[in-house]
Amino acid sequence: MSDKNKEYDVVVIGAGPAGYVCAIRCSQLGMKVACVDSWVNAKGKPTLGGTCLNVGCIPSKALLDSSHHVQFIKENANEHGIKVGNLEVDVPAMQKRKDKVVQILTGGVASLLKKNKVDMYSAMASFTSQQTIKVQNAADQLSEILHAKHIVIASGSIPIDIPISKVDNKTILDSTGALALQEVPKRLGIIGAGVIGLEMGSVWNRLGSDVVVLEAMPDFLPTADKTITKEAHKILNKQGLDIRLNSLVKNVTVNNGKALIKYETDGEEKSLEVDKLIVAVGRKANTEGLDLKSANVKTDENGFIETNNQWQTSSQNVYAIGDVIGGAMLAHKGSEEGIAVAELLAGQHAVMNHNSIPWVIYTWPEIAWAGKTEQECKDSGIKYRIGTFPFMALGRARAMGDTEGMFKIIADKDSDRILGVHLLGPNASELISEAVVAMESDITTEDLARTIHAHPSLAEGMHEAALAVDERAVHI
Repeated sequence: MSDKNKEYDVVVIGAGPAGYVCAIRCSQLGMKVACVDSWVNAKGKPTLGGTCLNVGCIPSKALLDSSHHVQFIKENANEHGIKVGNLEVDVPAMQKRKDKVVQILTGGVASLLKKNKVDMYSAMASFTSQQTIKVQNAADQLSEILHAKHIVIASGSIPIDIPISKVDNKTILDSTGALALQEVPKRLGIIGAGVIGLEMGSVWNRLGSDVVVLEAMPDFLPTADKTITKEAHKILNKQGLDIRLNSLVKNVTVNNGKALIKYETDGEEKSLEVDKLIVAVGRKANTEGLDLKSANVKTDENGFIETNNQWQTSSQNVYAIGDVIGGAMLAHKGSEEGIAVAELLAGQHAVMNHNSIPWVIYTWPEIAWAGKTEQECKDSGIKYRIGTFPFMALGRARAMGDTEGMFKIIADKDSDRILGVHLLGPNASELISEAVVAMESDITTEDLARTIHAHPSLAEGMHEAALAVDERAVHI
């Protein structure tokens, strides 16, 4: 006979942005909920928040912010009339601040789960059937069985490891190791010019590293709009990021604490020696140890859990959300899926529009977009109009001294509905939200053009870009 205290309406596996949000919303809707998470920090202590809070979104933004201040002091402070001498970068202090930010936020997740009466298990989870999981505490190896009407898998993702460049987090680093460096490498190599590669490259480039990014693809950020990526590539190169496209890494060897990279570009064999090498070639589903077969949960050829349009797996009692199902590996996407699944389990109607999910790359200037790119519109045969507006024409951007970048709005030629918005510029991560609201509300560029925006503000660029769709921008 099962222990009644271990019977739940919902058990959520994973306490990252998808899992803990799902658990909280389930509890708010009157369900008895448990959340199981196996993450431990560098000190071996349980910590919540998953990749995002511990070794992803939050710590990377803390370091990006710190390094941005350094770059401002080195390159821009003087023109603001701020004279700074003997600038010194204390990387361990910077890391300590980052760790404090992480500690506060992970502690906040624990408080939220407790406040919402979610039972928390710091343990490894594995299925024993479609409605039961075994939780095993790593510290004392004690295990127990949890019974649930529904189980939600939100176990996240882990970095892809490539055989030719095995991560040791000494010389060859994954994203976690890249966030933990205690000194600035003289020369830093990065395999992969995706989000992680560009953000980590930006951090260490600003702090003084000579950064070389090797990208196997011939195009820079191929999923983003080409108008934006062309300009972003030029700006990042000017900042000092040596981004080498069409460069396929063939072999990496470590000798005397340095990495020697053999790579091929345009049919030519080349080599590069670096002090540290970051492998940032993508992420894969984190399902090891879950024993999905015991619950009849199927995965695709890439190892991601298969779900229908309501996040239900091949087992009707088991759902999956977040990175573990693939698609856009974004914390906010996982969180919204968590809320949607909770509401579905409560018998409510829940939908999610994946077409307007915002994407952000936190370089500086930032890159952000939502909706279709111009290339996607062309490929689909959609007739469209475009409005663009440069940051350099904004009074607020001039006052800030941040004038690089642009706004781009793509609208349906017939209906004037907004199909996509693409930004390159300061605070693009904040500005893109207006575009998402506009697209979710199904408003037109004419509606946006007739919406009053504060002056002086960066958001005026969105207003002007909307006007430009109809070729009536005022301030350019």
